[in-house]
Amino acid sequence: MAHAEPLPFDPIAEAQRNWTASGWTPAAPGMAAVTSIMRAQQLLIARADALLAEFGLTFARYEVLALLVFSQRGALPLGKIGARLQVHPASVTNAVDRLEEHGLVVRARHPTDGRTTLAEVTGEGRQVARAATAVLNDTLFTDLALTKRELGQLFGLLRKIREAAGDFRA
Repeated sequence: MAHAEPLPFDPIAEAQRNWTASGWTPAAPGMAAVTSIMRAQQLLIARADALLAEFGLTFARYEVLALLVFSQRGALPLGKIGARLQVHPASVTNAVDRLEEHGLVVRARHPTDGRTTLAEVTGEGRQVARAATAVLNDTLFTDLALTKRELGQLFGLLRKIREAAGDFRA
């Protein structure tokens, strides 16, 4: 996603200037913010996926694995995984399929609800999650070109957007 050569200008700032020049001044800051968030997301996903490739993971699969590791029993119903990660059920099924192919999770019957399938992390899955988390912590999560204070501000601002969209109740 990154260019071989950085552009000599910020294309999003240029788009904001164009928005303003076109008479869309009230929307220009929002357009620039939304476009910047989406571009940052592309950059972060590409970076995370590149770091996780050595583990046979994408960030989406890593999130499922980490969620299972952090769960009380190391197992969760597929529907609950989707709800907690806020993704479509098909995405959960696909991620669990790939993790199962690599021996990192297994599907199991729910002990009290025969209609529910659980995804359960394996011992190997726990080891891979631990190693992948160490790489992400050392290489991505602590190297975002922002100070601790800026990271807190960014999280707070994005949290407001997520809350307003109905992601959760504060």
